[in-house]
Amino acid sequence: MPSRPPALDLAGLLPSWELALRAERKSPATVKSYTDAVRAFLTWCADAGVPPALDKGTVNAFTAALLDAGREAATVRSRQLGLRRFVAWLVEEGELSADPLLGLKAPKLDAKVIEPLTDDQIRALLKACSGTDLRDRRDEALVRFMVETGARAGETVALQLGDVDLQAGVAIVRRGKGGKGRSVPFGPQTGRAIDRYIRARRSHRLAGSTALWLGDRGKEFSYDALHKTLKERAARAGIPRFHPHLLRHTAAHRWLAAGGSEGGLMAVAGWSQPDMLMRYTRARAAERAAAEARELNLGDL
Repeated sequence: MPSRPPALDLAGLLPSWELALRAERKSPATVKSYTDAVRAFLTWCADAGVPPALDKGTVNAFTAALLDAGREAATVRSRQLGLRRFVAWLVEEGELSADPLLGLKAPKLDAKVIEPLTDDQIRALLKACSGTDLRDRRDEALVRFMVETGARAGETVALQLGDVDLQAGVAIVRRGKGGKGRSVPFGPQTGRAIDRYIRARRSHRLAGSTALWLGDRGKEFSYDALHKTLKERAARAGIPRFHPHLLRHTAAHRWLAAGGSEGGLMAVAGWSQPDMLMRYTRARAAERAAAEARELNLGDL
């Protein structure tokens, strides 16, 4: 019978792991996701009266509890991944002699179909951002930039003033997912919206900051602030169950529907594997195929 891993002060080791993740230049979102997984595990163990042992039995019980509580499989899978990364670090650091979670199976994910926003919904969202104050200008620029380029929320928030060339219509994502950088092009409408925002930005208390996006009431702008402000705009536009990542799905669909190439989309979106392209564009694949078939008119014999 395999021996249980030694009792470790997991809560005490968590700050050291977080420091190691930051030293590896993991994105803030990744660091938060990983460490939140460990904190959630420790909280569940305390509430359930279970010793916080990183073994298959305990982690499987934690996983089952999350699923039974109605958490989505993707969220549960993310929590389990965080725990596995933590264990891998413990082994690397010599805190554990072997990986007790080796062979642990992750929850099976459903093939979710995420419907992109329609053109009418995009227009309603932009209308919900109409106005002349800094927040209105900023949120319109955010929506236009994200729905045209497909940039991730974290990538968008991280943009610096010097990363955006309005004349060329190009923004530089310095460090995308996996540490990869890329250029993302945008058109005149998005460029005009960003220009309007930048001019309104001059009166901000932090106008001297190198960060492109600034927050309300003289504050900085964060990942959480982007989620909050765009969800508020979506609610005003009558768009239910909105999440900023939906703009990335929408951008991918609109690119292909307009006749853009799959290779071009992968380059702009920052994907290295075609399976990500299929995942993001699955919802309207049949619709695009029908439009393409009409253009090909193969029945004209």
